[in-house]
Amino acid sequence: MTSADLERLARTGYEAHRAAHPGPLPSWQDTTEQEKQAWKAAVSAVTGQADATLAEGVSAKSLVLQAGDQTHVFRTDFTAGRQGNLPLSDEVASGHHALFQFAHGFWYVQDLNSTNGTWLNGRRIYQAQRLKKNDKIRMGHTTMTVVSA
Repeated sequence: MTSADLERLARTGYEAHRAAHPGPLPSWQDTTEQEKQAWKAAVSAVTGQADATLAEGVSAKSLVLQAGDQTHVFRTDFTAGRQGNLPLSDEVASGHHALFQFAHGFWYVQDLNSTNGTWLNGRRIYQAQRLKKNDKIRMGHTTMTVVSA
């Protein structure tokens, strides 16, 4: 899927949302760049791999994480931490703090023997845990929310 396709699908989805929403919402052109990126992330999560189309289907689901005002979309396994694929600017987080893996049709998070632990919905985890929408993951002082898994 090209970035133009992603933009078109995000715009179409937003305009459908806008038409169904009872209150006034700005047009696509008048939305913030942050909101456009969020809609693109949602479309990317639904369509899966960047080169797949809706008609082709998806072999692996994307993981969409919201950390502060940033949205991150992943399609393959990755690490989070000060030196991870998802870099954390957090001195309390370990270099490679947690591993996120896609297995058996689901996304999982696993602590990588970090000093301060990985927390899922307020509980420290000691083995891989399956992720679901709205889960809260804390590493150091950084908390992320699962938007889509």
